[in-house]
Amino acid sequence: MLDQSTRTAILELHERGLSIRGIARALKVSRGAVRGVIASGSAEVPRLERPEKAEPFRDRILELFADCKGNLVRVQEELEREEGYDLSYQALTAYCRRHGIGKQPKPRSGQYHFEPGQEMQHDTSPHRIKIGGKVRQAQAASLVLCHSRMIYLQYYPTFKRFDCKVFLTEAARYFGGVCATCMIDNTHVVVLKGTGRDMIPVPEMVAFSEQLGGFEFVAHEKGHANRSARVERPFHYAENNFVPGREGTDWRDFNRQAVEWCDTVNAKYRRHLRASPRDLFAAERSHLKPLPDWIPEVYQLHHRIVGVDGYVTLHTNLYSVPLGIPVGRRVEVREDKDHVDIYLGPRRVARHQRQLDPIGKRVTDPSHRASRKRRRREPPPEEQELSALAPELSGYVAKLKKRPGSTTLALRRLLGMVRDYPRDPLVDAIKHAEHYGLFDLERVERMVLKRIAGDFFLLPGDALEDPHE
Repeated sequence: MLDQSTRTAILELHERGLSIRGIARALKVSRGAVRGVIASGSAEVPRLERPEKAEPFRDRILELFADCKGNLVRVQEELEREEGYDLSYQALTAYCRRHGIGKQPKPRSGQYHFEPGQEMQHDTSPHRIKIGGKVRQAQAASLVLCHSRMIYLQYYPTFKRFDCKVFLTEAARYFGGVCATCMIDNTHVVVLKGTGRDMIPVPEMVAFSEQLGGFEFVAHEKGHANRSARVERPFHYAENNFVPGREGTDWRDFNRQAVEWCDTVNAKYRRHLRASPRDLFAAERSHLKPLPDWIPEVYQLHHRIVGVDGYVTLHTNLYSVPLGIPVGRRVEVREDKDHVDIYLGPRRVARHQRQLDPIGKRVTDPSHRASRKRRRREPPPEEQELSALAPELSGYVAKLKKRPGSTTLALRRLLGMVRDYPRDPLVDAIKHAEHYGLFDLERVERMVLKRIAGDFFLLPGDALEDPHE
């Protein structure tokens, strides 16, 4: 069949007076085709009206389509069972496709063009990641510059308003500026009420955006998720390229790896862009809104009472306070990205590493606890005096102290023996007692008395000597 341009040429050449043979030779078509076009007198290509094989069965097809819940395989099987319905599966599906039965025509997608520094898009997506040997459910937060496609990605156990402000601050520092608008979905983290163009952001987030360079939060209409496709598409890439086979010792280590991955992805050449996001960002950076000279640290403020154990509780985790703060005192707790600071009035009295997971962990600063070193106990006075009077008995005294019973009474009795009896017999008797493991001081004293019996006492049968003789 001749196309419209060829038919137009045939009619023009015919008006100039060329013969049918000449027209056919010039356009390399048959003379019959030239005669047909001249006879029709129109350059439009006539439509072929062919009867469709499935058209007589249209009502039955629609009925079976509803009964079979849209399954065309079952529709064709039911048609084969009935007499008079000779229709192949290919003919059935082609007929349904041409007439829109069971399948709406796919709408055409549009394109969005963004000037440098015009818009950035932010969104979150749930991913399953591995941290510390355990698979965790995490919220992946991403910010993308729409013109250059620069991406910044981080992971959080939860994503609340505080986490959102922390993430946007870190992303702004990563890019060195912010765009004029930030496109979001209708998330309650930012949205106070309304959707799409009628969205009103939370005043807290409005103040935060002004503090971070003065960008504006904008929400897309409900059902128009393709409006934020710049940030939606990289989530699938991150989940299937960054997450598989990757593990972090903790959240901070995993997010550090995410920043390194972003650096690699941003430097990779994109064929459809004919450049890398890093190259496009070099031209876009000058159009970003600059960050202020000083960006306040994002923190949450809590008020807590010091417990009887000297700790304050925050998200089920416990953080110690110094010894000088009494139990029951009200303190101010500031929670930022990495630390938990405890304030008493205007002064910071403690700083701890922030625990991201609410696992009831007890975080203790060693300086907040009294020293548990054992005091060196002074020996009792009896032992000190024994050491001074008879140092040669120190071995027996040490073994005597290990014996069960009252050590003080035993030391006192031994001290009395040292004071009352001569030194040599006493030491000799105690050495024998120590050799045989004898610690009964009554028997030891009898041994001493036997050694001094003839020298200091009159035994039965001894005669008194006259001192004058």
